[in-house]
Amino acid sequence: MKTIKQKRTASHIKMALSELFYRELSDPRLQMLTVTDVRIDRELLFADVYVHAFGEDERQEEVMAALEKAAGFLRHHLGQQMRLRQIPNLHFHWDPTLTQAAHIHELLDNLDIPPANKGEEE
Repeated sequence: MKTIKQKRTASHIKMALSELFYRELSDPRLQMLTVTDVRIDRELLFADVYVHAFGEDERQEEVMAALEKAAGFLRHHLGQQMRLRQIPNLHFHWDPTLTQAAHIHELLDNLDIPPANKGEEE
């Protein structure tokens, strides 16, 4: 079960990283990147950051490499914005749920379900 402090810290990290991706980073590999979720351990030492570039799964490897390279820079900027004794180490993960959701939505749209007859009893 997550504590209130974990939830609040995760939310703050998510917002701060989203803003950093949008305004501060000049690396073209990190453009149009979305932070989908942040999960923090109980001691607030490690943060799992889930990211996705919608519609661009082929960029996954280069995005993850760029994030690993920029992790120190991102952590430094988080340290300037947050009031924590220690800023969590950032571990980045590619989040496939947006792509999976789009695929499921497409499958549901393509279903050919005949309309039910009103007079038919089951």
